[in-house]
Amino acid sequence: MDMPLPLTEQDADALIGDMGRRARDAARVLAGAPTARKAEALRGSAALLRERSAPILSANAADMARADASGMTAAMKDRLQLDEERLEGVASALEAVAGLDDPVGGLVDERTRPNGLVLRRVRVPLGVVGIIYESRPNVTADAGALALMAGNAAVLRGGSEARASNAAIHAALADGIEGAGLPRDAVQMIPTTDRAAVGALLRAQGLVDIIVPRGGKGLVARVQDEARVPVLAHLDGINHSFVHASADKSMAEAIVVNAKLRRTGVCGATETLLIDRTYPHGAALVAALADAGCVLRGDAEAQVLDPRITAASDEDWDTEYLDAICSVRIVGGVDGAIAHIAAHASHHTDAIIAEDEAAAARFLGEVDSAIVMWNASTQFADGGEFGLGAEIGISTGRLHARGPVALEGLTTYKWQVLGTGQIRP
Repeated sequence: MDMPLPLTEQDADALIGDMGRRARDAARVLAGAPTARKAEALRGSAALLRERSAPILSANAADMARADASGMTAAMKDRLQLDEERLEGVASALEAVAGLDDPVGGLVDERTRPNGLVLRRVRVPLGVVGIIYESRPNVTADAGALALMAGNAAVLRGGSEARASNAAIHAALADGIEGAGLPRDAVQMIPTTDRAAVGALLRAQGLVDIIVPRGGKGLVARVQDEARVPVLAHLDGINHSFVHASADKSMAEAIVVNAKLRRTGVCGATETLLIDRTYPHGAALVAALADAGCVLRGDAEAQVLDPRITAASDEDWDTEYLDAICSVRIVGGVDGAIAHIAAHASHHTDAIIAEDEAAAARFLGEVDSAIVMWNASTQFADGGEFGLGAEIGISTGRLHARGPVALEGLTTYKWQVLGTGQIRP
């Protein structure tokens, strides 16, 4: 249930302060919780999601009705919508996380100094993770599950567009956690959509150890500008698929259509198609996209390939469409593709389709993105597809964690020093 609006800054600080202190207490319990107990909590939560599918889907229907009334785009509604199959996917993801190796206590490395001191680095939880996200109600379960399994408490703030869905999913998660004998406060949902609560969460240094924003560029920019605690940023997915001159025609068409159109509203969707100037099947490639219902915007060379390609603006190369729209540019081989990606990519996911191994090796080695692919759809940019069970987001930064952030990315390490009476001279 939402709190009365609007919140004053003092009210917001008091709310987040109370939640943060309870999360800190829960985090201390979770840091030493056995793997089996955490797994039991997640499996119990998955069972409750299935058991409560009717009320959860009813809550989602209410969110979808508000989305329709507000004129939300089709791509954003696709992110928001749940059905039996998707809800089963959420429950299965919880079970998958429960079956993963627990990173907490894992040995990173060990060495023995000449004086006999044994130095170990072991993985430990981050502590309290604040997660701010939009649209996708599955993130409520994914983020809570990953934080818990990595020994962290989580404070969740979902978007107003998914408030009923998020509340229903969170209730199942919290009940499953409590049913396994772990603190219910291990995963908390901020009970208001007031933006003042976001500001308070970003100011909660000493209570929150890291903020993970998962949403549009505006949300991430605000978090980065205002946060007084470290941020694990997930910027927009301006992703590229580059078709090299050596690409197999059938493979290139299948990959590009999938990368763009499988689900246009996900961050792994290709937004720009780069075609090698000497690729002999460019017209067939863009026709495959256009025939599948994709709107194409291209440079002058690309427009020659198909009359359905309209002129691209300068802004198109820097746009995450999240829709059935794709920009198309003709480039001069690997050098041209790398140069375009360096100028316009968000360093999320970029792919090359090529039979030439040397060209692929150059692309994989020189493109500075969190995920680089060879002969695969960018839609595989997903923690589940990487075998991580789920993801809390895809980090496009350079520090701490990069790419899909799952259990290991939600831990840090500490040094353990084992001596036999050594003193320093």
